Amino acid sequence: MPAQDQMKIGLFLMPFGHHAGGWRHPDAEPDNGPELAKYVRWVKTAERGRFDTIFLADTPALFHHGTETARNRPGGAGFEPITLLSALAAVTENIGLIATGSTTYDEPYNLARRFASLDHLSNGRAGWNVVTSWVAAAAQNFGLEAHPDHGARYRRALEFFDVVTGLWDSWEDDAFLRDKASAVYFDPSKLHQLNHVGEHFRVRGPLNIPRPVQGHPVIVQAGASDTGRDAGAQIADLIFVASPDLEDAQGFYADVKARAAGFGRNPDLIKILPGVSPVIGRTQAEAEAKLAQLHALVPEPVALNALSERIGFDLSGYDPDGPLPEMDETNGGKSRQKLLAAIARKDNLTIRQLARTVVSTRGFQSVVGTPETVADSLERWFKEGAADGFNIMPPTMPGGLDDFVDHVVPLLQERGLFRTEYEGRTLRENLGLPRPANRFAEARAGQAGATAPDRQPSKADA
Repeated sequence: MPAQDQMKIGLFLMPFGHHAGGWRHPDAEPDNGPELAKYVRWVKTAERGRFDTIFLADTPALFHHGTETARNRPGGAGFEPITLLSALAAVTENIGLIATGSTTYDEPYNLARRFASLDHLSNGRAGWNVVTSWVAAAAQNFGLEAHPDHGARYRRALEFFDVVTGLWDSWEDDAFLRDKASAVYFDPSKLHQLNHVGEHFRVRGPLNIPRPVQGHPVIVQAGASDTGRDAGAQIADLIFVASPDLEDAQGFYADVKARAAGFGRNPDLIKILPGVSPVIGRTQAEAEAKLAQLHALVPEPVALNALSERIGFDLSGYDPDGPLPEMDETNGGKSRQKLLAAIARKDNLTIRQLARTVVSTRGFQSVVGTPETVADSLERWFKEGAADGFNIMPPTMPGGLDDFVDHVVPLLQERGLFRTEYEGRTLRENLGLPRPANRFAEARAGQAGATAPDRQPSKADA
């Protein structure tokens, strides 16, 4: 069982819901495109439910293959996430604000500045989901002929992370004196140039914004390949993961916690949150009918194309009622390809059946049933060493979110498994995570660990 006695809960926010048929559902809002008022309502619902975070995924490409299938799927109408979260920071008080930021298609200085700004605007509620980007189509948007190799992307990501966190430490916490009488605005001895020179980056610094409220915004990671697990064990505060069943989730949980200890980190300070898509009804039959209705709203070519995208392999020439073929390893999301292939083998699924799984959950856990059924499932995963909490993926919006907040959250609270009030004001406080010390201040004070083995000096000592 996790060390803490209450689970952490986040909202994986997609404006059209996580089921591919969600945007066509009769109860879906007519247009869930870029309209701020709708996001405000949804995020306030999550904050009313005392969620720890909202999470916005992002990719720097429109990755649908061809207009004939793309026209049947929502996409291309989303906000740039930092812009949106900055607006949402002004109308919320406690909920964490996590956005994806690519280490392959961005530069460390710009990203460090954006997330530091969000952390100040939100009074300490920002989180950075560190991704290497899996969508190959992004390469052509950034002057590249091809998507970089998987291993090369992760090597760049770790150096990128070092640069960003170093830039966040440019200013010591008490650097700004703002003394009108002496005309001294800041103490120059507490401003530090990074002077990073590495394989991928040359960055002098310092960052032109004070140190973030949290020291470092919360670091999130979602890679589940062997390389991705190592990266998460080294740098992450939160790990989002796709685990279709309890046994798989327990294996991932134990493995990553052990890797973290091997890197000199306290495993209890890494929170692992599997994604879960709950389909909730007043009865089991009603919940199953809801799911069947959603499945019926997804045209078969869309489902098959979605599967090809997720596994990084073109299945258009294969019999949909046949088995999944042997595939070359993708240069995109390796862990998702491996996960979906394992699901197909374990459950003896045809390509058509696996495609239905993808449009429903993309390999994440699905719970279909009453609020009690959903609460029972979450409690079991939490208590049996599979999760520190969950990233909730409503199949439809806003109905799926409303169902969870109004009917499942109260059950978890009654069982003592989830908070009734926020513990603090910052995201780190609510997650029970320490505030990282400034590496330059530590070095100047002569403390050990100026370059800590977990890349965040204070964590290894926590």
